[in-house]
Amino acid sequence: MLRLDETFHNPVKHLLQNQKKVLGAWLQIASPFAAEIFAKAGVDALMIDMEHGPNDILSLIDQMRALGRFDGVPLVRVPWNDMVVIKRILDAGAYGVLVPYVNSKEEAESAVAACKYPTIGVWGVAPSPRAPGWNMNSMNYMLRANEEILVMTAVETMEAVNNIEEIVQVDGLDGIFIGPMDLATSMGYFCDPSAEEVRAAIEKVETAVLKSGKFLASVANGMDAAKKKFDQGYSLVIPFADGGMLGAAARKNVEQFQRMFPER
Repeated sequence: MLRLDETFHNPVKHLLQNQKKVLGAWLQIASPFAAEIFAKAGVDALMIDMEHGPNDILSLIDQMRALGRFDGVPLVRVPWNDMVVIKRILDAGAYGVLVPYVNSKEEAESAVAACKYPTIGVWGVAPSPRAPGWNMNSMNYMLRANEEILVMTAVETMEAVNNIEEIVQVDGLDGIFIGPMDLATSMGYFCDPSAEEVRAAIEKVETAVLKSGKFLASVANGMDAAKKKFDQGYSLVIPFADGGMLGAAARKNVEQFQRMFPER
């Protein structure tokens, strides 16, 4: 939430517009403590997951409050391309959204419209929610929201791949997120984005997005894989998650214990 004398500014969106590299992390365990830890560590974009994570609107707000003292920007993977759900998430204070399963130009236009006040979009105007500051200095937020809210949509099917040239022409759409696991599985290669046909589809999307001037985003399996994606032209990469890192650390310690005391 903005301070009384503050004007809404989304530093991650401006970094991406200037083709800078942005490090992201998933927040999937609905924990404000995890959000605070990742933000204090210096992660640029904290992607609170409302599609695959157990988050509701109140746990979302708790995590955004935890981010408030730090520079990390709260983004949200919304559960669906639904204007009512997106409106509530933006009113709660998200700086941007990742909209899953967007397969056509028309669906991308709907996603953008849900994130813009009229006359550009259909996001209802209300100065009273958390994002505009509970009707205190609300215009400092509302007059900037159409410019500052970040909108990206996910490519997760061959339909989206085939329509990518049209999707990237949508005004107000800032970037494209490639979901390699979903894309591979939808193509018949269960959780195998290394399959040749899947790689070709991903390359088609990469070429179209980079040519369009919009930013390219995806996941990566660790920082070495993230560097390869950044070197390919990706601007936003998410190489780790709160639950995954906690699980990996726990498993590492358990395995070390088992090696130390094989017979206990």
